[in-house]
Amino acid sequence: MTLSRRQLLTAAAGVSVSGWLGRLAAADAKPRRSVVLLWMAGGPATIDLFDLKPGHDNGGPFRPVDTTAPGLRIGEHLPNLAYHGHRLAVLRGMSTREGDHGRGTYLMRTGVVPSAAGIQYPTVGSLLSKELGDPAGELPNFVSIAPQRFFSQEAYSPGFLGPQHAPLIVGDGQFGPNVPDIDAVLRVADLARPRTVAEDAAATRLDLLRGVHDDFAATHPGGVTRAHAAAYDRAVRLMRSAGGKVFDLTEEKANVRDAYGRNLFGQGCLLARRLVERGVPFVEVTLGGWDTHSNNFDQVRALCGTLDRAWAQLMTELTERGLIDRTTVVFAGEFGRTPKINQQRGRDHFSTAWSTVVAGGGVKGGQAVGRTSADGVTVTDRPVSAADFLATLCRIVGVDPEKPNMSNVGRPIPIADRGANPVTEVVA
Repeated sequence: MTLSRRQLLTAAAGVSVSGWLGRLAAADAKPRRSVVLLWMAGGPATIDLFDLKPGHDNGGPFRPVDTTAPGLRIGEHLPNLAYHGHRLAVLRGMSTREGDHGRGTYLMRTGVVPSAAGIQYPTVGSLLSKELGDPAGELPNFVSIAPQRFFSQEAYSPGFLGPQHAPLIVGDGQFGPNVPDIDAVLRVADLARPRTVAEDAAATRLDLLRGVHDDFAATHPGGVTRAHAAAYDRAVRLMRSAGGKVFDLTEEKANVRDAYGRNLFGQGCLLARRLVERGVPFVEVTLGGWDTHSNNFDQVRALCGTLDRAWAQLMTELTERGLIDRTTVVFAGEFGRTPKINQQRGRDHFSTAWSTVVAGGGVKGGQAVGRTSADGVTVTDRPVSAADFLATLCRIVGVDPEKPNMSNVGRPIPIADRGANPVTEVVA
């Protein structure tokens, strides 16, 4: 008996459901690791958040406050996050030496500086989701929420890993915290079959489209064709999955949504929790607006109101739902900002000495590693490069940072540079 393409698609859909149930069972047996990257586009003034200099001219008006970890103090405008201090590890020795938005973004998201060598380095979400994810899962392994890619499109690319490791993007092109109809912005468009199209008709159309793709691919092999096919397969898989409802935030109670903040970043963090809960291994949520060349302190205070509420609630819910031990939360941007306050009460780009934070699963929390000078200008203890940072994330989630992937120039390249020195002090 010969099966038509339509029959094969129908059969595949049945296998898909049973496979999903099987994976759920497997997930119950061995919880999967996840990462939530809170990406601060524009370069946050970490000297005002995690490495304050009270009493120094560079310190500004903000004061440090105690956290739940003895000896670990953070900025006064992160009071809710302070309750999770015992789960935070602050890396105060970041030193990355790229003060341009585009180059800094690329460096921090790939672990390497942009080069003219023609190598298409993958972004961190693609690298880690490839190792942690299920290639046949109905939900994507990498979801990017409200990214701001104008600084560097390449920094968000799967690079030489190929399109199957590209992020599913929701909320693209949104640059302010308060956007109209956030529920629609964060939903995957066109997941549901139109009511005017019957199920059989939809299956026939997908069958026809697949046939056209296959015929074209047979005579036009190459990366572009594979990218198109990968995007098609991923979209169809998500359309046929009940997991697509994870993007519907109206399922959440109003008080839960309020707790995260009714803004794009807050609701993005809520969506991140929902995705992690369903086994998605890498989710990133972007909060922009950190390019505070003027009125730094007013802007940082306002941004902290959004960041603190959402990040703390994310930590709270991950803890209450038993997810925190398998979920690593990462705070990072492309660089920090100058210790010296400029004439506009702002801080400019600064990559020589700044901070990132890792928290939750796999992290030895309640500490700050590294130190900067009294004026915040130099790292005096435990410097951390971008490659070191990427290698540290790998160690935290149990991935070998030296594992090679075949690149687009025909030679294997490790996830993080072999000379990288991971910050093992923060690895649990």
